[in-house]
Amino acid sequence: MGTWTVRSFAELSAYQLYAVLRLRVDVFVVEQNCPYPELDGLDQEATHVMLHSDDGALIAYARILPPHEDGLPHIGRVIVRETARGTGVASELMERALHQVEVLFGSKRSALAAQAHLERFYAKHGFRRTGADYLLDGIPHVDMRREGQ
Repeated sequence: MGTWTVRSFAELSAYQLYAVLRLRVDVFVVEQNCPYPELDGLDQEATHVMLHSDDGALIAYARILPPHEDGLPHIGRVIVRETARGTGVASELMERALHQVEVLFGSKRSALAAQAHLERFYAKHGFRRTGADYLLDGIPHVDMRREGQ
């Protein structure tokens, strides 16, 4: 299927960074027709989980932000290239991201802001809703947390 890698921002090559930003803009801005500030200043402190195909194309990506106000690391920008959706890659991406959270922070406790239509997907990975739906950049979202190991 490809090669999984985990990198800090400083470890990303220019090619990898470009591929990450391109995929995120292609899906979150263009495909979802949602103009928003994709470059939010948080990538520099994040850990980046990526799946590249054998030819080097970025297939899947997630970033992990260190704990902030709520004391939990946050998983975000979870994305799978359209051609790889429905293949199980998204679930493997989440499992790898949760493993990395455990490696970095000692447990899989974490939080995320899910697009509301993906709540069931994240629930399969142990996340539970913590509040009501809200609009974020015009798209319904819900905050979710994963407790325990």
